[in-house]
Amino acid sequence: MAVITVRQAISDALREEMERDENVFILGEEVGVWGGTYAVTRGFYDQFGEKRVRDTPIAESAIIGAAIGAAMTGLRPVAELMTINFAFSAMDHIVNEAPKLRYMFGGQFKVPMVIRAVGGGGRQLGATHSQTPDAVFAHFPGLKVVAPGTPEDAKGLLKAAIRSDDPVLFIEHATLYQWRGEVPEGDYVVPIGKSKVQRPGDAVTVVSYSKGLQLTMQAADALAKEGINIEVVDLRSLRPLDMDPVIESFKKTNRAVIVEEGWRSYGVGAEVAARLYEEAFDYIDAPIKRVAQKEVPLPYNRTLEQMALPQVADIIKAVKEVL
Repeated sequence: MAVITVRQAISDALREEMERDENVFILGEEVGVWGGTYAVTRGFYDQFGEKRVRDTPIAESAIIGAAIGAAMTGLRPVAELMTINFAFSAMDHIVNEAPKLRYMFGGQFKVPMVIRAVGGGGRQLGATHSQTPDAVFAHFPGLKVVAPGTPEDAKGLLKAAIRSDDPVLFIEHATLYQWRGEVPEGDYVVPIGKSKVQRPGDAVTVVSYSKGLQLTMQAADALAKEGINIEVVDLRSLRPLDMDPVIESFKKTNRAVIVEEGWRSYGVGAEVAARLYEEAFDYIDAPIKRVAQKEVPLPYNRTLEQMALPQVADIIKAVKEVL
């Protein structure tokens, strides 16, 4: 296996899918000549030309609206939003049109489109550019929501998203682009809607995804030195949400901690905890703990920003509390 960054994994997936299917094209702000805000599409303009790598105005509603129209007429657009925070400018298209058109027209239309959006904090971009509103979008049926935490899953899930006949919101955490990991050689696809046990253990089930996964893996290393072996379950997809590996693990450990970067209230952790209480109540030996961002707009100041974001120490503390 090759060891590459998340950025390279996403770039490779896009390039391979564009080479495989001429109906796949990219559109977004600065994706062409500039090569993308995070350099994911660098070189694509020269390789595929302006017809398939289309720079757009700074108009998120127009970007997503154009992608929906293209998808309905047989193309497979990959629309890039510079940040998920700008998705609010296209909210009607994202949650009220793309997920519902196939349903409302009885399957006469398909909407095979991907929205790539950068989310998360930790880069001192201020309160309006650092949000993690993943749970907001996962609320809407018809829209698949994917948030990988490893290079392998980033590549495999993006390929699956591009090949899907339904709209997919593909969330890339801003601080994970340089994260390195093993990626299989050749063509492969990771199925959307399948959680994965990333690290086996028997003490506590720790559920996470995206940046939270990497924090959890670091916490697992530290806890292992104390003889506490946690089992790490990576959700990978928020809709559809695969709870089977989570429940199976919980029935073994009888304790759970859920880690997310979004706010605790009404979040992904709340949904997972509710499902565990509903479907595995008889196996609970301790109250389920949630680790999440502090309930404030994320500060610009670096020290305050890190204080507001979940940290490895917070996960370790929560694990020890449920034990």
